[in-house]
Amino acid sequence: MIPAVASQAPGPRSAALAPLALLLAYALAFAANALGVGPIAYDDHPGQLFRLWHVVDHGPAPWAWNEGWWTGYPELQFYPPALAYAGALLHAASLGLLGVPAAYQALLWLALLAPGVTAWLLLARVLGHGWAALPGAFVALTLSLWPTLMSGVEGGVHVGMVPARLAWALLPLLGVTLARWADGLASFPARAVVPIVAAVALTHPAHLPTALVLVALAALVVADRPRRLASALAWLAVAALVTAFWTIPLLVHLGETRALAWGALSLASLRDTLVAHPLVLALAVLAFVALAKARGGAERLVAWAPWTMAAVVALDGVLIEPLGLSWLPADRLLDGFWLLLVLAAGLGTGRLLQRLAARHGVPVTLSALAAGAAAVVLSLAGHDTLTLWARPWPSHASLERGLRLPALWTALRGAPEGRVLFVHSAVPIAFGTEWWRPHTHVTALTPVLAGRAIVNGTFTHPSPVAALIYRGDTDRRPITTLVERLDGHSLFGRWLEALDATTFNAYASRLGVSVVVALDEDIARLPALADNPRFPTRRSEPPFLLWLGPPVRLPQSLGGGRWRVTLESRAEEWTPAGVAYYPLWRASAAGTSLETRRGAYGDLEVRVPAGVTTVELTYGAGAAEWTGVALSALGVLLWLTAWRRSPAPIC
Repeated sequence: MIPAVASQAPGPRSAALAPLALLLAYALAFAANALGVGPIAYDDHPGQLFRLWHVVDHGPAPWAWNEGWWTGYPELQFYPPALAYAGALLHAASLGLLGVPAAYQALLWLALLAPGVTAWLLLARVLGHGWAALPGAFVALTLSLWPTLMSGVEGGVHVGMVPARLAWALLPLLGVTLARWADGLASFPARAVVPIVAAVALTHPAHLPTALVLVALAALVVADRPRRLASALAWLAVAALVTAFWTIPLLVHLGETRALAWGALSLASLRDTLVAHPLVLALAVLAFVALAKARGGAERLVAWAPWTMAAVVALDGVLIEPLGLSWLPADRLLDGFWLLLVLAAGLGTGRLLQRLAARHGVPVTLSALAAGAAAVVLSLAGHDTLTLWARPWPSHASLERGLRLPALWTALRGAPEGRVLFVHSAVPIAFGTEWWRPHTHVTALTPVLAGRAIVNGTFTHPSPVAALIYRGDTDRRPITTLVERLDGHSLFGRWLEALDATTFNAYASRLGVSVVVALDEDIARLPALADNPRFPTRRSEPPFLLWLGPPVRLPQSLGGGRWRVTLESRAEEWTPAGVAYYPLWRASAAGTSLETRRGAYGDLEVRVPAGVTTVELTYGAGAAEWTGVALSALGVLLWLTAWRRSPAPIC
């Protein structure tokens, strides 16, 4: 890639790389100031870090059971696993010298830098000039559009939606690999396209439609379209096979998760975005310039991509979502459109800068810097359009001090056996009453830092038991309310002021709760815990309040996917086993298989005889899991044939 840029740019290779070096210098300074070297703990980051711990502790199988959250859940079966895999791999490759928090922090730095770098690579490839590519790459690096865009600096780095930003950064890289094929100069670059598309799917599937749009457009921008499209579809099928170890069990067990559908796309929201972000209108105008100026196949790919993606987003919002298919909501697909719009605008800007140089002798270097300055001015006229700089974001160490977390961990370690129920999902770190005020989900790390399984205490989650906490039922409706909106107001679908002790204790008993943790500001809204005989002891560890109840015996891990639990019943009946239901659970007693089913609380129930029964629970991969692994192995073998049949991936 770089030699191609250098051959068309003035000066030696070092001069061609100078704009990239400038972009990286700025990005690294931003990262050093905002992120630092210690893991940040703002908003969602502690929960993302916990998933890295999950892979380190339980291995890479996406269906591996995480007993730490929500009475148990196959955490990475229903959340894209690539970020956790990458962090665990960094940790393992360093032989443990790079701790899990440090590995996560390294990925966070990468997430901040990557979109700017990959956007520059694509724009430099189509423009043939590194400086002409700089304005578009700068906008891709700093774009926030918060809260419209979840993959920008604010959403993808500050708030903690790191997988979304990393997958977003892969999209321009996919465009780079497709450029020569789009120009008709090479055969389909399967070597690179297959792993990139698979990586997008495993990092954040909401960006997969954008990747498919890029591949389809690259097939259609030059002649011989049917043959090219057939070739692309065949290799995309291989990419699908590579991801089958995750996608096949996901699809088979989709009923064991709940869609997270927080928002809805509307014309009013798009209008508000245009009003709040004047830069967006400028990007749209420049993207239309790219349409007019595009000549080769690669340029047409970049120029047409945002408008094709806009049609996909509209189709999803108008037709697919109303049918109840809420797994890829249109407002999340819109992230891909914004990036493609920036890339097309970057192409239009670059062509205008080159025309200024050719007709009026204005150096591209100076005009590129001026274009970047103009983007900054338009951003300042809006609100959170670009994130140009940031004060240091809250680190885990600073929150430990400010929230006195070591005292909380110590108290929980010494509390009666059982799960910890958090009344809040998050802990505010700023004064105020707004649900969106700065906060941290640091209690998500309780299983790691205190050795205690938790219910609630982490961000909006797709498990059926989470739905029980949020709205009081486990049915298959999407979870449409962010959990932060419920903090300090409701629990189990009931207002805290209306939640009585009897109802609260019924939920606590079924969920295996022996400790309840609230914030000191909640005391007036918790009548359920006032003089509650089940939780008679109250302890204060400001800003936390703890209520301690009797110990609860949870299933004990025997290793190798085996647990043991003692159940008691008055007659042969369905008895809760103290763990969340999942189809991979099997139960037996004295070598005899026992029936299992899903309980009303989303938990595992076992049909046991009268009396006291020692039940052995086993959990392991089933037919769907092994089928997915076999298909992934086949996909990898087919992809390896591309190394003999296709050109180098990036040219």
